[in-house]
Amino acid sequence: MTSSHQAGEQAPRAAQERIRLPFDLSTPGIARTKLAAFLTVQRAAPSAVDDALIVLSEMIANAISHGEPGSEDTIEITWSIDASRGLLELSVHDAGEGASLEPIDFDNDSLSGRGLSIISRVADRWWVDMTSGTRVNAELVIADHA
Repeated sequence: MTSSHQAGEQAPRAAQERIRLPFDLSTPGIARTKLAAFLTVQRAAPSAVDDALIVLSEMIANAISHGEPGSEDTIEITWSIDASRGLLELSVHDAGEGASLEPIDFDNDSLSGRGLSIISRVADRWWVDMTSGTRVNAELVIADHA
């Protein structure tokens, strides 16, 4: 039997996670805790962790406010690190369809509706896929690469 790992060594794990959480107002907080732990293990810079937590929180809050729950009243959340590009990739998927997703300009008087504007300002890139429900994706640079 041939193996590329020494006895007792574990195979390297992919730097990614996919979770399903309740379609509930408590979900952004739960997801932030899990993402912070993931990024800490991956040794991301504190400023990158802060930015990622802001973006993820806004993505989930928007999905819960404007989307629809998926199977078993859940929302799917994924994150992964593309080490070759130094990027954190975030994704939030709900079962809602047909909404217009455009950032709204900041207004001193508005108390809500700023989520996509925040995502747009903090993330390096974001986009929406409405092929099956609504999946909002974002990328954040977390490492310097030449």
